[in-house]
Amino acid sequence: MNSRKTNRIGIAVVESQRQFLIGIRDADVALAGFHEFPGGKCQVEESADACAVRECREETGLEVVALKELLYQEHSYEHADVKLHFWLCQPVPVSEDFTDQNLKGFQWIPVERLPELRFPEANGSLIELLVSTYVAS
Repeated sequence: MNSRKTNRIGIAVVESQRQFLIGIRDADVALAGFHEFPGGKCQVEESADACAVRECREETGLEVVALKELLYQEHSYEHADVKLHFWLCQPVPVSEDFTDQNLKGFQWIPVERLPELRFPEANGSLIELLVSTYVAS
């Protein structure tokens, strides 16, 4: 990483019934058109798990609880250096069916389909981890 400002990013990897909440990045942002998990820049003094929960609520309207950090990754893109905190999250309450809920463009994607999607480069290790963990063998 160089002398550029590094952004801490909290990412909500929301899982329900072996499906994950996935969106597509808007045309007016960096990495436009790539698939993404809900997430964004951590505020000053904000923990990465709290950021992931807040960003998920803001981006999808879905309330989640952060369970554990799945992966931490540092990456340099042309536009920014990032410290990515991928947090496994579950919808609250877990008993509801969230598949029909309006999630502001995000949708539930079965884990088996994740490798077919176009994610930013820094997400590669996460996708491998999710597939190895959640695909029924």
